Amino acid sequence: MDIIRNFPLFTIILSLFSGVLCLVLDAKAARRYTLGYEGVILCLCGAVFWYAVRTGRAVTYVCGEFPAPWGNELRFGVLEAMMACGFIAVLICCVVAGGRYILQDIDESKINLYYALINLLTAALMAIVWTNDVFTGYVFLEILTLTSCGILIVREIGRTTLAAVRYMILNLMGSGLFLLGLVLLYDVTGNLLMVPMQEEIAQLMAQPHTAMVVTMATGILTMGLAIKSGLFPFHYWMPDAYGWATPTSGAIMSSLVSKCYIFLLFKIYYRAIGIEVFARMPIRYLLLALGMCGIIFGSVSALRAENINHMAAFSSAAQIGYIYMGLGLGGESGYAAAMFHILAHAVTKSLIFLTTPRLAEASGNSLRFRALQGSALRDRGAGMFFTVGALSMIGIPVFAGFSSKLLVAMAAADTGKGALMLSVILVLAVSAVLNAQYFIRTLIRIFGDSEDTADKTAYFREDFILPMAALTGMNLALGLFSWLFTDLIRMGLGMFG
Repeated sequence: MDIIRNFPLFTIILSLFSGVLCLVLDAKAARRYTLGYEGVILCLCGAVFWYAVRTGRAVTYVCGEFPAPWGNELRFGVLEAMMACGFIAVLICCVVAGGRYILQDIDESKINLYYALINLLTAALMAIVWTNDVFTGYVFLEILTLTSCGILIVREIGRTTLAAVRYMILNLMGSGLFLLGLVLLYDVTGNLLMVPMQEEIAQLMAQPHTAMVVTMATGILTMGLAIKSGLFPFHYWMPDAYGWATPTSGAIMSSLVSKCYIFLLFKIYYRAIGIEVFARMPIRYLLLALGMCGIIFGSVSALRAENINHMAAFSSAAQIGYIYMGLGLGGESGYAAAMFHILAHAVTKSLIFLTTPRLAEASGNSLRFRALQGSALRDRGAGMFFTVGALSMIGIPVFAGFSSKLLVAMAAADTGKGALMLSVILVLAVSAVLNAQYFIRTLIRIFGDSEDTADKTAYFREDFILPMAALTGMNLALGLFSWLFTDLIRMGLGMFG
């Protein structure tokens, strides 16, 4: 079974090779190959997850046998393997369910390029999940940024070009700040591998003049990834980026790309900075405050949106706030809540972004609310799956969103600070009311009577129904068996040290 220890490296190398291969394939061959190889990647990640759970220990893979401080390492435990499985499963569902719009929105001569970008994006996702050194994290962070911009701009309409330029500018700003923070940490620690860096930082924090440098560097790299992931007040690029991309791209960027940035940040906190050191930094209280503000302001912006995709995008900004709020609360409960919400939001937001264009198509290709009256009755498949996503976002029991919000509330209670707990519960309550207001309003509209409510059974196609049913199943599994997933996350956190 030792070969399983090499699977994380295989997922990265295979994805990079596949990206190059798709450039020489035609559109249909590139699609078939991409779906087949993504299935192989999912099987490899599943094997790694099984191995980590069965053995109960993490494994580090040294690449090239280079010694510290400049070596490259990959590492996997239960948490990394769970995230990898979740990311790839959602990615496959997005590509399959959005395949029709890839053909419709992208020039035929560039479809193979689109799948090449998807494959390179997969390599970046896998490398960031598995990496155990900060330099590899930075390199693939840039690859993830470039491929995300590529799958956005490939649609080639005026709004996507503008959105891609704005997205690239803000992400390059975030990348620059992240690199600056890493350079400062390397300068004071002399290490790029996470574990040796953590050991050096533990000594540096004992001295006030060096502790300030470590705190400043951590704050700078945190700001960089906060910009890239869309934390308030850096979330205003989301509506155009998510709303005007082809549906597959919007779903992938909202569900996976922004979450991968946060997971890398969490790994750096836990394994490079040291979670005990991070817990003493004022940065986590800033993350808590900005997360709470993001929840409220994102929900208010979603309530005021006149376009269903813009509503979903601002809702994503609010959901990002939940993750950062979990990180800010700290403790095992807070970190477990944040990691659970990454998975819950990934499967839920995909449901929404993959159904809104179908509702619009059944309404004269308009995304504006007033044109969507009765759209769920004209495309009942899209209406059904949008309803699942909406109920999860509101926080209805049995769905993933309810379990996620409950875990955040429990993490606030575990802090033992009455004022903090009340503040968090108040924010959760206000958010629930706002979510209910704009999602229920949308459901009433799309299921309302209209002049044409004929059932378009042609929309019940297997290439849409099967992946959406899979996302629904994952959502319900997270909601109904949240205890199992949180136990696995806590097991993974135990291996993170």
